[in-house]
Amino acid sequence: MIEFKFDTQLLIAGQNLSEDDINDYITENFEGDSLLAVGDDELIKIHFHTNKPWEILEYCASLGEIHDVVVENMERQANGLKG
Repeated sequence: MIEFKFDTQLLIAGQNLSEDDINDYITENFEGDSLLAVGDDELIKIHFHTNKPWEILEYCASLGEIHDVVVENMERQANGLKG
């Protein structure tokens, strides 16, 4: 069984974004693993495994415009189904 079932990926477009601040906030406030928050002050790519992807989407939307959102169910993928 997979502990964190949803692979959540998105881009945040904004101004004065900080990958370090975003990484720290997600780590401290959301349950999950495999976090990547990379980019620059105008565009950040997020990758995170969680059971509550809507919380990550809501947080990221508060920072700027989110786009290229992908949420895949890794449990389904592990069972040979489309995620």
